[in-house]
Amino acid sequence: MRTNKQVYRSGPAATKFAQAVKVGDALYVSGQVGMDESGHIPADLAAQMQLAYVNLEQVLAQFDASMAHIVDEVFFVTDMQDFMSDAAAIYAARQAVYGAEPAVCHSLLGVSALALPALKIEIKCVACVAHESESHRAKASR
Repeated sequence: MRTNKQVYRSGPAATKFAQAVKVGDALYVSGQVGMDESGHIPADLAAQMQLAYVNLEQVLAQFDASMAHIVDEVFFVTDMQDFMSDAAAIYAARQAVYGAEPAVCHSLLGVSALALPALKIEIKCVACVAHESESHRAKASR
């Protein structure tokens, strides 16, 4: 039995992995980090989180989805003590990104390292997208 997948690839690692894969109504988004298009990584964890969400929103948009479609979210952080010392501000900033108290499952995992030494947080999520994305189909066929 074949699984019908819609795959979105972008960025310098596009040949190695997908940014997102949609199967049915489920959209699986690869971990997004706080690095801009020029490769700049802010030193501050909260600033990295904000930029990771910007990148996440760009991936979701490829499937006509938004933060409101997210049902599960995982934070991978390299320094749990750093994260917890500023957790109230970080979660307040997260709430601002969602526009309300997020109605999502959420996990926080401490890891020894991420892909680049300067990275402090990576955000991975699953979204429920009940509509088929016309824009993604058009982009995927190019």
